[in-house]
Amino acid sequence: MKLFNFLFSFKATLLLLAVLAIGAGVATFIENDFGTSSARVLVYNNIWYEVALVLTTINLIGIIYKFKMWKNLPRFLFHFSFVVILLGAIITRYVGYEGIMQIPQGTTTNEMISLEPYLQVTVKDGENIIVHKEWQKEFTSLLPELNNFSYKVDFDNNNLTIDYKRFQFEKKEQAKMGLLTIDVTLNGKKETLRLPGLSGQIGVPREIQFDKYVVVLEYGSKFINLPFAIRLNEFQLERYPGSMAPSSYASEVTVIKDNKTYDYRIFMNRTLNEGNFLFFQSSYFPDETGTVLSVNNDPGKWPTYLGYFLLTLGLFLNFFDKKSRFRKLTKYVANKNLAMFILALTLISTSNLNANENNNSEIQVVDDINSRVDYLNKLKDESKLTADKFGHLSVQGNGGRMKPLATLNREIVQKLSGRATFLGMDADQIVLGMVTRPDIWKDVKIIKINTPKLKKFLGVPESEKYISFSEAFGEKNDYLLTKESEKALLTKPIERGTYEKDIIKVDEKLNIIYSVFNGALLNIFPRVYDENSINDNQKWYSPLEAMQEFTGQNQAAINSVVRGFFNSIIENDWDSANNYLDMIALYQEKVGSDIKPTNSKISAEILFNKLDIFFNLTLAYVLLGFVMVVLAFIIIFKPTFKPEKTTKIIFTILAILFATQTFGMGYRWYLSGHAPWSDIYETLIYISWSAVFAGVVFFRNSLLALGAATIIAGIFMFTAHLTDVDPQITNLVPVLKSYWLTIHVSILTASYGFFGLSAILGFLTLIMFIFRKNRDHLDDIIKQISAINEISLIIGLAFITIGNFLGGVWANESWGRYWGWDPKETWAYVSIVVYAIVVHLRFVKVLNTPYVLATASLLAFSSIMMTYLGVNFYLSGMHSYATGDPVPIPTWAYLTVATAFIAIFLAYKNRDLKNIE
Repeated sequence: MKLFNFLFSFKATLLLLAVLAIGAGVATFIENDFGTSSARVLVYNNIWYEVALVLTTINLIGIIYKFKMWKNLPRFLFHFSFVVILLGAIITRYVGYEGIMQIPQGTTTNEMISLEPYLQVTVKDGENIIVHKEWQKEFTSLLPELNNFSYKVDFDNNNLTIDYKRFQFEKKEQAKMGLLTIDVTLNGKKETLRLPGLSGQIGVPREIQFDKYVVVLEYGSKFINLPFAIRLNEFQLERYPGSMAPSSYASEVTVIKDNKTYDYRIFMNRTLNEGNFLFFQSSYFPDETGTVLSVNNDPGKWPTYLGYFLLTLGLFLNFFDKKSRFRKLTKYVANKNLAMFILALTLISTSNLNANENNNSEIQVVDDINSRVDYLNKLKDESKLTADKFGHLSVQGNGGRMKPLATLNREIVQKLSGRATFLGMDADQIVLGMVTRPDIWKDVKIIKINTPKLKKFLGVPESEKYISFSEAFGEKNDYLLTKESEKALLTKPIERGTYEKDIIKVDEKLNIIYSVFNGALLNIFPRVYDENSINDNQKWYSPLEAMQEFTGQNQAAINSVVRGFFNSIIENDWDSANNYLDMIALYQEKVGSDIKPTNSKISAEILFNKLDIFFNLTLAYVLLGFVMVVLAFIIIFKPTFKPEKTTKIIFTILAILFATQTFGMGYRWYLSGHAPWSDIYETLIYISWSAVFAGVVFFRNSLLALGAATIIAGIFMFTAHLTDVDPQITNLVPVLKSYWLTIHVSILTASYGFFGLSAILGFLTLIMFIFRKNRDHLDDIIKQISAINEISLIIGLAFITIGNFLGGVWANESWGRYWGWDPKETWAYVSIVVYAIVVHLRFVKVLNTPYVLATASLLAFSSIMMTYLGVNFYLSGMHSYATGDPVPIPTWAYLTVATAFIAIFLAYKNRDLKNIE
């Protein structure tokens, strides 16, 4: 009886959830270092993890029954949905199967390759197959003692045994290889055999001769016959203009079944449904002569989808349920105002956010030759109109994105100098000068350099912050960094110091500036094609390429314009230079109009660059958030202080900042053509927006909560503008060209803002606990902040759960499986479980305190950091940015963790305070 009482208790719930979270989290590291098979064998497909899932389901059913949850529809729906989802997962796991189908163009096949690996043995007597056996089997290289097996095959009064001996797994860069060693014994004769193979790879057959018998063994995926055939009529691949990056790809196929045929077009996010089988456009042959389709036979799809629907409906209704914890907390907070809140979201700042650099900054020059000084001064003072026309030209980027040349110029100058403007000139003026007069600009100090050791190596004074292109070359014009850059690149990233990092950055900058000098980055000339010429994917060419590769009158015209333009700049004939730029713009309009951005969009992007909205908001958010938190603490420790006018001014400023960021995100959406949360930079910006949104909409009555939300926004904005985060607007990869991107990512990523707010509120609560002694009025404030914290946790948990499962629907509709234990998926699942634990801590009496909630909400955010940043840079996977060795953990991360634990430790002695009921 005690066992049943414990199994149906919240203590068991928390324990089981912790087991599931820890197990899945550890599995991602096992997979990264020892392969997917090891993770499956030790965790995902292991009996202990499946038992934990079943026990969790039983526990959930018991709690539903124990508390009669069916009397409260929203609570019952979202709890019962997990039972339905698990039942669907069981059906998928034990009845369904997956694989891939590789079809060369023009061929017909009815074979797919299984996802699961098999050990297969076939015994032959000459050409006759006597017996064939197979066992679905995976191995781990982490705990090889778990791999032991011994299989027996009896035939013709003979006894064949196959015994495990060894399994090796190797991971070299992106390549993975498994090697299974077995002992094969037939009638007392033993042979040792090594079989290469992994899941998703067809095994390599190995033969052993035993007298008149031939034993064939192989390990890996196997071929599975389908009840119909598919013919690939044509594989189609579209690339972004002038780029090798795929924009989309599709397969024109014919399905042949029982002498009945029909044609179908499969492409990303559009599947072929035949019987119980679904076919998804997964990939293609490297030489583009065939297609790779994912195949899925999943009878558990609809039960799983039903569970997702019940989950979403239940969580949605919970926000409107008068008896829910959420409504109780919001009512409590509404009756406990710390400050009056007056916020008009319609306020939009018309002030210019662009902070221009001082135009009077002095020109830096390498030497004192008067002609060079005169040139730089004239370029600064006289080239503004010409540079502006130069920046309004269209250019084709490396990824195929068409953009204003001003955008590329800005990226170049920021990369070289770390600033958007330099020497009192904007980026358009600088690049214009570098392209037309490299003989002067090679001696201009514009390349930022950091480490004293590298400065000493190059013979540069330690006080210098910049070096010129020519200072990287010796007297014999030899490149001084050749050996040093090779050593730095060969050093593992985790072992690179500041010296090695600076060498790699400077080497990259020198390559960029060289490409600017010869105009290689300026792909501004589209090509005129006649009926007999082959269109090379609408590629645009640099000036030198155009003069060399174009033919006839086209070549002559380009040659004349380019030379005339260069000569005009050299002679300071700005009027003629403007005329030549007008000719180039007209040429782009006539020849490249199919892919060239409209003039209005060019102007809009240039304005967007000048405003630099997100960068300028970073400091504003941090400062305003700091002021709000300080003011809130003054009110807390001095209740008689009531700065109502100051509070209203602060709220008005926040409204302006929030409206400005919202406008900026919509602006970027317009320019990119897709929702602004498709890469790490955009999602960081979106998380900061969601944090402020959480404060503005849900916690506007608490100055402290609002200040915490604003600080979180500033922190994420600051992270977005670190040097390693690329802010460029880029094209989408094919799989992201779906409305699911907008739905899934927006909901999931928004939860990070709420969890970040909870973490900050938890930290501030701990600070109040530290100073709580002899300050009785703090108790009520701590309870209020704890209530706001819990509201934020509930909203965040709802968002991350719905967003994650909607991502599962997207994955299933796009490539045939809603869950593949990819590290990003797994850590999102871990985060859901971690925050489910935090939200349910209050059901265990000893843990139902504001101190525990504050500590848990602060520590739980580490799972979000791992989901968002850790997976991206430290674990390899479909959602990951990690390549090769992981980057070192920054010092600030250690300091942040240390600060959090110090606060937890110091607050512990004053922890005795009950939570609101």
